[in-house]
Amino acid sequence: MIYAVIDTNILVSAMLTHNPQAATARVLDYIVEGVITPVYNDDIISEYQEVLNRPKFCFDPLLVKYVLDYFRHYGIQVQPAPYEGSMPDEKDRAFYEVSLGLPDSFLVTGNLKHFPSTPRVISPTEMAALIESALGPTL
Repeated sequence: MIYAVIDTNILVSAMLTHNPQAATARVLDYIVEGVITPVYNDDIISEYQEVLNRPKFCFDPLLVKYVLDYFRHYGIQVQPAPYEGSMPDEKDRAFYEVSLGLPDSFLVTGNLKHFPSTPRVISPTEMAALIESALGPTL
């Protein structure tokens, strides 16, 4: 089982792409398939809800509700672990601190430069490669 905090930019990208082989789409597929267990807290769910419902994305409200309900039902709600260091974007702090709250979890983001550089903060391409090296490539 792989536990991962999913940055909002990954969800947006996965939901916007028309390429099912895009790394962000594959990460979302791995969540739905149960390979990745999403890790979250209320602040993260609130950000997902606010961003995914922005009119500029034109996401179907039922799809947004499904994604949020899926994360709540199949994910793990985690108490964040405080991080005393500075963050380039303070809005990202919740994601990093929640990832620290579950020691074996990853943080999957398209904005690696917004987080401390650690092996647990990875890109969607790195997450897909990690999974595919263990399971074999997707068809």
